[in-house]
Amino acid sequence: MGAARRKRRAPVHDRKRLTNIIGGSAGNLVEWFDWYVYAAFALYFAPAFFPQGDQTAQLLQTAAVFAVGFVVRPIGAWAMGIYADHKGRKAGLTLSVSLMCAASLLIAVAPTYAQAGILSPGILLVARLLQGISLGGEYGSSATYLSEIADRGRRGFWSSFQYVTIIGGQLTALALLVVLQLLLGEQAMSDWGWRVGFAVGAVLAVVVFFIRRRLDETLSFAKVAGKVDRPKSTARSLFKEHPRQAFLVMALTAGGTAAFYAYTIYLQKFLVNTSGFDRATASRIMTVALGLMLLIQPLAGRLSDRVGRKPLMIFFGVSAMLFTYPIFTTLETVRSAPAAFALVMTCLIIVTGYSSINAIIKAEMFPAHIRALGVALPFAIANAIFGGSAEYVALYLKDIGHERWFYIYISGLAAMSLIAYIRMRETKTNSLIEED
Repeated sequence: MGAARRKRRAPVHDRKRLTNIIGGSAGNLVEWFDWYVYAAFALYFAPAFFPQGDQTAQLLQTAAVFAVGFVVRPIGAWAMGIYADHKGRKAGLTLSVSLMCAASLLIAVAPTYAQAGILSPGILLVARLLQGISLGGEYGSSATYLSEIADRGRRGFWSSFQYVTIIGGQLTALALLVVLQLLLGEQAMSDWGWRVGFAVGAVLAVVVFFIRRRLDETLSFAKVAGKVDRPKSTARSLFKEHPRQAFLVMALTAGGTAAFYAYTIYLQKFLVNTSGFDRATASRIMTVALGLMLLIQPLAGRLSDRVGRKPLMIFFGVSAMLFTYPIFTTLETVRSAPAAFALVMTCLIIVTGYSSINAIIKAEMFPAHIRALGVALPFAIANAIFGGSAEYVALYLKDIGHERWFYIYISGLAAMSLIAYIRMRETKTNSLIEED
C-alpha cells in the first residue's frame, strides 16, 4: 500500500517540477526579451539618440551603450549572486525582473536628442546600466535554479531551457520587430514605433514578477539554508576557496559568449551594413534561424546527458575556430536570402555546442552555498570583456577599414577556450549538485 501511494505521488512531483521549470524559464525569456529589444530595434532608435554621423557611426555609439550594460553586469552578478545564495534562488529571480521592468519603461518614455539634447543619451545610458545589473543577477539565479530543480538524469536537457529562453527572448524581440515593420512601416518605426518594444517588455516583466513569486524554492538551497553554520557566499571566498572553478568559468565563457553575440546579435546588423540586405529581410532571416536554433537547444542538452558535456563544448571550440572566418567572408558577398540563411544557420548550429550546456557545466562545479555567485560572477566578468564588446569591436574594425580582423578575433577566442574545454573535468560525472 505504501509503495502504491508513493507511485501515485511521483507524477505529481514530476508535474510540479515541470511547472517550476516552465515558470522559471518564462521569466528568463522576458528578461532576455527586454535585453534584446535594445539590439533588435537599434537600427531604428539610434538616430533618435545619436543624430550625428552616418549609419555606422550611429550604430557604433548605440553599440557602445549596449556594451556598457555588460560592464556593470559583474556588479549585478556579485550583488544578486550573494543575495540568491543567502535569500534563495526565487528571491534573486524576483529582484532581477523588477529592475528590468524599471529599465525598459525608462527607455520607452525617454526623450529624443531633438527634445532633450545630451540628456537623451544620458537617460538611455542609465536605463542600460539598470538592465545590465538586472541581467548580471538573472543569469546566475536562473542557471542555478534550473540546474537544481531538474532531476539528475536530465539536467543537461532541462538546464538547456535557459538558452532556449535566452534565444526565445531574442526571437520574440525580432518577431515583434517584424510585426511592427509590417504594421507600421519604416517611417513610423523610426519616429515612434521602436518605443513599443520597450513598453511591451515592461508590461511582460510585471506579469513575470507575479509568476516568480509562486515558484517553489530548490531543495539544494532549502537544505543549505537550514544550516546554522553554513559558509558565507562572498566574492573573496569564491576566488580564495574555489579559484580553479572560477577561472575555468571565465576561460570557457570567453570564446563561447563572443561567438554567441557575433553569431546572433551582430549578424543582423552585418547582413544590413556589410552584405547589403534591407533591414526587413535581415530581420526575417535572423528570426527564422533563431527559431530553429531554439528548437535544437534541448536536443543538444539531452545529448549531453548521454555522452557528457565535454564533447559538445569541444565541437563548438573546434568548429568556431575553423569556420568563423570563411563563413563571414562568404557572407560579405552573398546576395541571396536563402544562401545567407544557410550560412547564418551554420553559425548557430556551431554555437549550440556551447549555449545549450554552459549553464549546467558552471552549476555543477560549485557547492550549493556559493553556487549562484560562482555561476554568475566569473561568467559576468568574461561576458563583460568578450561578449558585450563583440559588436562594438566589429563595428569599430569596420569603421577603420579592417572588418576581417573581427573574424580572426572570434576565431582566436574560440581557440583559447578550446584549450579549457579539452583540459576541464567532465562535470556530468563530477557534479557537485547533490539533490534531485
